[in-house]
Order: sequence, then C-alpha cells, then structure tokens
Amino acid sequence: MGRTPTAQLPLTPKIGRDHHTDGFTVWMAGGGVKGGHTHGITDDIGLGIAEGKVHVHDLHATILHLLGFDHEALTYRYAGRDFRLTDVFGNVVREILA
Repeated sequence: MGRTPTAQLPLTPKIGRDHHTDGFTVWMAGGGVKGGHTHGITDDIGLGIAEGKVHVHDLHATILHLLGFDHEALTYRYAGRDFRLTDVFGNVVREILA
C-alpha cells in the first residue's frame, strides 16, 4: 500500500497520512528490469490511478517472471486443490522489462 497525500484528521486523531490501497510504489533494479522507467501515475493529488494501472497479481507475475518462473505453472496444493500465487489471472507487465 502507498500513502495518500493527506490524512482524515477528524477521523484519525494521530498526525500522519492515510493508507492508499489503490496506489503503491515498488522500486526495482537489475535482473531484466528496464532502467530509469516509471510505470503508471496517479492523479494530481495522488488519490486515484490516472494511467498504467497494474493489479497486484500482475506485479507478482512480473516478479516471478524476472526470477525465471512461469507464474501459470507455479502452483501449490492446499485442501486438495492446486492454487497459483497469481490466482486465476495475472499478466507479466512487459513494458518494464529490459
């Protein structure tokens, strides 16, 4: 989770910023990641996603790809059923690959 640029002070007695469940920052370097690339932006005040939205399953699929794993083939068995780390969806974000 990221941080919002503001805090709801009447509802939150402590000083600080609220959690942002839609926007988050990940810094990646090396290992096949395109250098100096910024993917996605928030709106002017940092509350909404303006472009380049990536689901957390896409992020996980991309990290697994960079580690050399096929996220669709990587499964684990739980309660008699095979599960994937990226659930039933998730796409590698090719725009950030070198």
